[in-house]
Amino acid sequence: MKKNQDMANNTMKNLMFILRSILVGALFALLLVGCENKAKEERKLAAAASPPPPPVVEVIQVEQRDVPIYQEWVGTLDGMVNAQILAQVTGYLIKQIYKEGDLVKKGQLLYEIDPRTFQASLNQAKGNLARQEALLVTARLDMERIQRLLPENAVSVRERDNAVGREAQAQAEVVAAKAAVESAQLSLGFTKITSPIDGIAGLSKAQLGNLVGPSTANPVLTTVSKVNPIKAFVPLSEQQYMYFARNEKNPHDQPPLQLNLADGTVYPEGGTFFFADRQVDVKTGTIQVATLFPNPRNILRPGQFARVRATVGIRRGALLVPQRAVGEMQGRRMVAVVNADNTVEIRPVKPAETVGTQWVIEEGLKPGERVVAEGILKVRPGSKVNPRPFVEAPAAGR
Repeated sequence: MKKNQDMANNTMKNLMFILRSILVGALFALLLVGCENKAKEERKLAAAASPPPPPVVEVIQVEQRDVPIYQEWVGTLDGMVNAQILAQVTGYLIKQIYKEGDLVKKGQLLYEIDPRTFQASLNQAKGNLARQEALLVTARLDMERIQRLLPENAVSVRERDNAVGREAQAQAEVVAAKAAVESAQLSLGFTKITSPIDGIAGLSKAQLGNLVGPSTANPVLTTVSKVNPIKAFVPLSEQQYMYFARNEKNPHDQPPLQLNLADGTVYPEGGTFFFADRQVDVKTGTIQVATLFPNPRNILRPGQFARVRATVGIRRGALLVPQRAVGEMQGRRMVAVVNADNTVEIRPVKPAETVGTQWVIEEGLKPGERVVAEGILKVRPGSKVNPRPFVEAPAAGR
């Protein structure tokens, strides 16, 4: 009995020891969590108390130099000469000799119309001429015989006069017959259609077997364009025209024109002024100006669109900044200027023309000032920055 009681007491002691150990562990864990939370709060307060480092931005100095002033216009290319090839006689097309898109020479055969009808007309005209020439011979012989008999009073004066009239009429018939032969020869010649110029031959608008001719719905068979040199028409505004006229700018004395193609490349050949139209278009307020560009390889073709660029003057001492350094805010152009103490000033500017990847600034900047070219979204007025020199990335493909 006593032994059982001792075992129960020992069990209770063990349970009490285990419970005390668990309580001590739990209290120690709570103390550790509390200390860790306190440390985190202290670190947060310390971080909030210390300011963040200034943002890194790339800056560039405002450049001052003389720059050419350009103007650009969207131009339309056209052939120096565009010859429409027409069928001058009516007939069935039996041959197309040229290859579409090829360079053809002046006098080169392009088409042929069935010549049989025209050959028959020529033969008929020649036969009629021979008949009229025979009648003329007879009329002349009659007139000569009557003139020999007239002094002998064997014939009357009236007969002589009638003979003279018949001879003159026969001569007129011969002239008409010769004209008919020439007309028939021309018509026969028109069955062979040749190119009137050297140039590029376009698509054929007629197919073999078609009835072609000046009286058909579409008498144009194709077009041949002379494209070396090639013309580029640009619309000059009335204000621009007045500027050149008042300042006596002779377009022939200006630097070569530049042609920027649709793929972004610059055409290697420089252009020149050719002529200006006689009037200003009252609907658009522009005057058409033609420029010429050499095209020895026939790369440029009529109908292409391109940008024609011309140098219109020199701006002395222009202030230049990269275009990327100029932002827009509420319709105003702004730049971020970094002062000597590396604080930022947001300043409005007045840009003018673009020169390459730079913008000419008319107002708002001074030479040598530093502007933010990269990282402009990181700055605020009066904030400190960590400026570094701006390095422009090389263009793609270089």
